[in-house]
Amino acid sequence: MRSTLNFLLSLLLIFLFTDYALAQPAQTEYLKRIAIIEKNINQYFRVADKALYLETVGKHEKPYSYLWPLCALIQATNETEALGKPKMMEPVVSAINQYHTTEKPAPSYQSYIDKSSRFYDDNQWIAIAYLDAYQRNKDVNYLDKSKEIYKWLLTGYDKKAGGGIYWQEDKKTSKNTCSNGPNILISLQFYKITGDKKYLDTALLVYNWTNKMLRSSEGIFYDAIDIENLKVDSATYTYNTGTMLQANALLYQLTKEDKYLKEAKFIATNAERHFYKNNKLGDHYWFNVVLLRGYLELFKVEKDAKRLAFLIKDAERIWKDERDENNLLGKQKNKSLIMQAAMLEYYARLAKLNLTKL
Repeated sequence: MRSTLNFLLSLLLIFLFTDYALAQPAQTEYLKRIAIIEKNINQYFRVADKALYLETVGKHEKPYSYLWPLCALIQATNETEALGKPKMMEPVVSAINQYHTTEKPAPSYQSYIDKSSRFYDDNQWIAIAYLDAYQRNKDVNYLDKSKEIYKWLLTGYDKKAGGGIYWQEDKKTSKNTCSNGPNILISLQFYKITGDKKYLDTALLVYNWTNKMLRSSEGIFYDAIDIENLKVDSATYTYNTGTMLQANALLYQLTKEDKYLKEAKFIATNAERHFYKNNKLGDHYWFNVVLLRGYLELFKVEKDAKRLAFLIKDAERIWKDERDENNLLGKQKNKSLIMQAAMLEYYARLAKLNLTKL
């Protein structure tokens, strides 16, 4: 009886794995998609003579893109460079440099090329990409720029609402998961690079506050807390849970404390259940690729490819169902840079992983 059960179990596992393996394209297909998206970004969004980018195709609020879509594009081009395509980041860095400001208390990047607000999360996404690039190619310029950003980021921390980092510098009304989760990731990257415990201490300070104030009982993270009345905005977005999933996986890698791996698995299990409805994730591709980052970080230690299946399926759905006649991605009429950049990163990460060889 036991041998029969074992045989049936083996057949079931083979069936499940085969179904999973056939659901994802070969690396060559991902590379084709990457080339198409890169071409479209350069054709429809890049303003070469200004070294800038457009926010959308068609009607847009400003002549050029806000900083946020470039935060997506800089990470995406880092991932394509990691596939062996040189100097993909250079034009994006040139654009981001035009958002740089030396305003006190420390230099960083403002939200538009004219004098404008500074958002802590915008700067964090840039630092994450630059530190990823530094760890890949050891270009000290990326490290120096990240240090500059980090110095400014810490000015956004205070004890109101018990701690945490604000979302916007000139309107200190909320502290958000999107401005705290990424700060944990940057601190952990610096700790990994330098070995200096002050970075780990900062990461844990922000990690503990975010868990205390913005984590739901199922490990899904709420959007923000209002500083004046301490009311929590209970909206849930994939990217907020994604950064905290990645933070736990990184903390486990760096400390080897089992509690972080246990938490990462708990978040990963519940995030799929919470966000993946009717065989799809939400409509914001960039939010979802940040969630993918968290699952890929967990995959490095857990090696459970089945966890990635729903993310791969959603990437296939988008390519099949949400692509126009020009291969521009997104459901909205005016296609946006951030959506193209998000899927560029998405397919680059899946190509790098090369799941067909698992």
